[in-house]
Amino acid sequence: MSQDRRWLLTAARLVHKPLLWWLAVLAWAALLWMLSANTPLPSGPSFPLKDKFLHGTYFTGGAFCFLTALFGKSRPLPTSARFLLAGLLFTGIIGAADEFHQTFTPGRFGNDPWDWLADLSGGLLAAWLSRRLLVQVVQAQS
Repeated sequence: MSQDRRWLLTAARLVHKPLLWWLAVLAWAALLWMLSANTPLPSGPSFPLKDKFLHGTYFTGGAFCFLTALFGKSRPLPTSARFLLAGLLFTGIIGAADEFHQTFTPGRFGNDPWDWLADLSGGLLAAWLSRRLLVQVVQAQS
């Protein structure tokens, strides 16, 4: 059995455990709440648009877990448009709530439309990644 096929069969076992993915979404949301409720601490090297990169990356992870929980057992797989819509709705709603939450945190400003757009970009990337993984899992199982 090839290395790629073994990897896909392992991935198949994981994507068929929606409870695991929903727990990951809850942990992600709890960590987001904690991060947004505290004044940011300087960390690591600085570079232009670091904040937007961090927003996009973090929301890619959360949306990937959400989409895999939502669609991991769906057969046939939903269309790419459904993945995109679900990813955008998830990151759009959670991102807007997070920005609003930050307005009540000392040292934070919140309601930054550029942060929200970075969150949405994470939803787009997660939709592509999640559907791509699930398509490969379905193909490996057939």
